[in-house]
Amino acid sequence: MDFALNEEHKMIRDMARNYAQKELAPVAAELDQKSEFPSRHLPKMAELGLLGMMVPTEWGGSGLDTLAYVLALEEVSAACASTSVTMSVNNSLYCGPIVKFGTDAQKEKYLTPYASGQKLGAYALSEPGTGSDAANQQTTAVLKGDKWILNGRKNFITNGPNADAMIVYAMNDKEKRHKGISAFLVEKNFPGFAVGKVEKKLGICASSTSEIVLDNCEVPAANLLGQAGQGFTIAMSTLDSGRIGIGTQALGIARAAYEAARKYSTEREAFGKKIYEFGAIEGFIADMATEVDASRLLVHRAAWLKDQGQPFGKEASMAKLFASETAMRVTNKAIQVHGGYGYIKEYPVERYYRDAKITEIYEGTSEIQRLVICRHVLKEIQ
Repeated sequence: MDFALNEEHKMIRDMARNYAQKELAPVAAELDQKSEFPSRHLPKMAELGLLGMMVPTEWGGSGLDTLAYVLALEEVSAACASTSVTMSVNNSLYCGPIVKFGTDAQKEKYLTPYASGQKLGAYALSEPGTGSDAANQQTTAVLKGDKWILNGRKNFITNGPNADAMIVYAMNDKEKRHKGISAFLVEKNFPGFAVGKVEKKLGICASSTSEIVLDNCEVPAANLLGQAGQGFTIAMSTLDSGRIGIGTQALGIARAAYEAARKYSTEREAFGKKIYEFGAIEGFIADMATEVDASRLLVHRAAWLKDQGQPFGKEASMAKLFASETAMRVTNKAIQVHGGYGYIKEYPVERYYRDAKITEIYEGTSEIQRLVICRHVLKEIQ
């Protein structure tokens, strides 16, 4: 792996940084305070090619690699974590599996307008009683004639209230357990589809999260993604890629908190000197810088492996685990550097702290990441 970015990657990073710092960072606090979904910013992001970055150009995307995606996503995450998760879900959880498993007809209808930013996608796997146990799907799918009938509830669905369509997982053969799960492309206007409770959250407040209710929801047979019974495979493959995105989101949040603390430490004075001159603060800044860099290296390694067509599941889990826990440590230290000011909303570090927590939970908790990593490393010695 070459640690130096090529000119195209530098251009993409700089473009995303320029956009994010000029247009997202100044309004991030307002979006958070109002819990306002960043819909007014999506057209510009689409114009810049940020919503379908890894989708081939023939299907409306930018045709870029995973490293380009994480470079851009880090910049958006550092400016506004809520907007970055909207971007991440549309790119990796929605567009990604359709690129890999969709038919040409499905790509034409459910990929092209989403990759180009005309529409927005979501991913509906989690359920009230299943959480990390994705194989234990309670939502059911029954084929009747030329339609699948879906019944059940999904929860914690990012983009749920705003998505035009989503990938929904349901059990079509309980006797086969996880091999009886299938994936479906479901539009918001299908009969029997409804948005349920919209959640109020600790952080990423400008990202919409809701319950999805499927009450005899009618889905055309042609909207089966992949093969019947392939849903669990699709879900796990998708989450491997998605974890690179969430690791990147955590990296962006941590970087923003570190940069805010570093700047504050050079401005704030106490006992007649700048606070960075105190040993405790020096230690904080050094640890923060080191962990942010380590997180970036892990994220970039996972992205590089994916781009090389090599296995990357273990590395994606390592990147997400380390970056998300780094985000919590760094944002905590950033508040400590700011002292009392870090606890008030005038300064952004309290928002970074609230935003960081979710990165340890969604797309696989830290505990699940450790389980995944352990299974991979034990296989290596067998």
